[in-house]
Amino acid sequence: MAYLVWTPELENQHPQMDQTHREFVELMGQVEAALGGEQAQLLQRFDALHEHTVAHFEQEDRWMADTGFAPDNCHSSQHRQVLDLLKEVRRLVVDENQQDLIGRLLPELATWFEQHAQAADSALAFHMSQVGYDAATRRSERPVEAEEAISGCGSSSC
Repeated sequence: MAYLVWTPELENQHPQMDQTHREFVELMGQVEAALGGEQAQLLQRFDALHEHTVAHFEQEDRWMADTGFAPDNCHSSQHRQVLDLLKEVRRLVVDENQQDLIGRLLPELATWFEQHAQAADSALAFHMSQVGYDAATRRSERPVEAEEAISGCGSSSC
């Protein structure tokens, strides 16, 4: 059974976010399918997941910055931690031949992603709808004032 599959519970009613999340799930599956195969193919798929995740998190961080989140909010901190982990796992696989690390990472990453999507990302999608945020123009109908900046992840379960 796959570590991560797309389910309706992962949908946040934000088409752009949901599409990005579907792509993440698909790329996770591609990495999982490469486990036990050639290292070059595994690393190629892992790199594709990493590149996607960088762009994915940059997109969400931009939305948060545009809609009144403080620069040091915990949602963005989670993004940085995951990106640091992906980078370190790749380094250990390549430099120290720790081939099993990607296989050990995937179930943990899947668990984290499900929780993150259902809590922090769901809250972000809701917040964007509440302030009338348009990702194309990067403008909100009801902007958050600077003194009201959101420092949490946007969810009560941060």
